[in-house]
Amino acid sequence: MGAQSPVLSVRNAQKRFGPVQALRDVSLEAYRGEVLALLGDNGAGKSTLVKCISGVYALDEGEIVLEGELTPLNSPASARRAGIETVYQDLALFDNLTPAQNFFCGREIAVPAWLPRGLRFLKKGAMDREAAAVIDRLKVRLPKFDAPVALMSGGQRQAIAVARATVFARKVVMLDEPTAALGLRESRKVLELIKQLRSEGNAVILITHNMEHVVELADRAIVLRQGRKVGELKPDKSNRQELVSMIVGADA
Repeated sequence: MGAQSPVLSVRNAQKRFGPVQALRDVSLEAYRGEVLALLGDNGAGKSTLVKCISGVYALDEGEIVLEGELTPLNSPASARRAGIETVYQDLALFDNLTPAQNFFCGREIAVPAWLPRGLRFLKKGAMDREAAAVIDRLKVRLPKFDAPVALMSGGQRQAIAVARATVFARKVVMLDEPTAALGLRESRKVLELIKQLRSEGNAVILITHNMEHVVELADRAIVLRQGRKVGELKPDKSNRQELVSMIVGADA
C-alpha cells in the first residue's frame, strides 16, 4: 500500500484453548481503502483471529495496534469504541425491530445526557434519519424502512447488518462469510456493498470460502493453516490455484 500506514496491525498473535493452539505467531496489517481476504480451511484460525480483533477473546501473546497506537481490546464494547465493527454469520439482528432500531440498539440517541440512561428521552426521528441516510448512501433498497427485518430477504438483512457496522466503524469493518446461504442476485448486492465500503476509505477484512469473490474483491489475501500464517498474495485469476494450494496444504 505504498507509504500509507496501516490502520490495523496484529503482531505475533498467539491464542490457546487448553491444549489447542488456535493462533501461532500470526501477524497482519490492514489499510484504509482495501479489502483484505482472510482465507483458510475450517479450523485454520480465521474466526479466532477475528474474535481477538473484535474483543471477544483476549490474546495470550502478541499485540493489536490501531493507527500506530497499542490498543488493548478487552471486550467487544472496547473494540467498538476503538472503531472496529464486526458482522458475524448469524448477523445478530432483532427480527421484530426495524432497520433503524437495529442500528441503534444499545447505542440509542437519547437526551438529556446528564440523566441516567434509563430516564432519557429517545430521539427516534434522529435515529431514523441517520439510519436512512446510511442506507441511501450505500444504495441499499428496502421494501419499507419502517418494517421489521423479519419481513425482509436474506440479502436485505445482510445489507442491514453491514450498513449497521458502517454507522459506527471508524477504522475497520470485519465480515464473516457475508454471502453464505445467499442466492446469486443477493450475493451480488452484498459484493457491491463491500466495494462501496472500500471506496469510502474503510479497511475491510473479509472471511470467505468463495474464491471467485476473493479474486473479484480482495486487494490482498492472507492464508491461515493450523493457526499459522502460511502465505500472502495479491489475488487474481492467474494465482487462484496457488491460493487454493496454500489453503489445503498442497504446498507443504
